[in-house]
Parts: sequence; C-alpha cells; structure tokens
Amino acid sequence: MAKILVVDDQLGVRRLLFETFREDQHEVEMAANGEEALLLLKTFQPDLILMDMKMPGMSGIEALAQIRSVNQQVGVIMMTAYGDAQNMEQAKDLGILYYIGKPFDLFELRERVDKILKEAN
Repeated sequence: MAKILVVDDQLGVRRLLFETFREDQHEVEMAANGEEALLLLKTFQPDLILMDMKMPGMSGIEALAQIRSVNQQVGVIMMTAYGDAQNMEQAKDLGILYYIGKPFDLFELRERVDKILKEAN
C-alpha cells in the first residue's frame, strides 16, 4: 500500500482519483491547490503525487518547484489538458516521472501508477 496525494482544482477529478486509488488499497489524500499540497506534504509524506499543471493561484509547476526544494525523492505524475511545451520541459527538469493528458484514460493511469510504485520498491 502506497501513499498517494492527488492535487487538482477540480473536485470531480480529485474525487474520482481518490476513490480509484482507495479501491486499489492505497492511502490517499487530496489537495485543491498547490498551497494545500505543500501543507499536506509536511504530515502525509506521499510516495506519489498526481498533480494538475494548471490551477488557480500556484500552478502545478510552481508547486512542484517548491515540493522539490523539500523532497527530491517523491514521484510525480503531472496531469494537464494543456500540452504547453515550455511547461512540459520545466516539469521534466523538475523530475516528473510521467505526464498524462486530460481527459485521461483511468485504466492507463492506474497501470502507470502501479508500475511506478512497483519500480520504487
């Protein structure tokens, strides 16, 4: 069982991923934005973060940069409906493991998460 943090400003996406990964026997927390994610990092210490790139206030890239300043190891999957090449390069430079476009295939995401978590152990 892994700890997964879902960071997305859309409640529907957060709930879907929360329920999906809870069904897979993972411990899951949710954050609506980058600020909440940074606060949760202090107490939750996830093995994997699923984060939206475009959120109001602090973007996923800005949140990822701050996450990396305190935790270089945590795996991150970046999710976005906007395939902005510059943002993708920044995300890669900050060490994301995978990028998935929205709307995403839930089965594909589940498989990717499972593979990442198995490789980490």
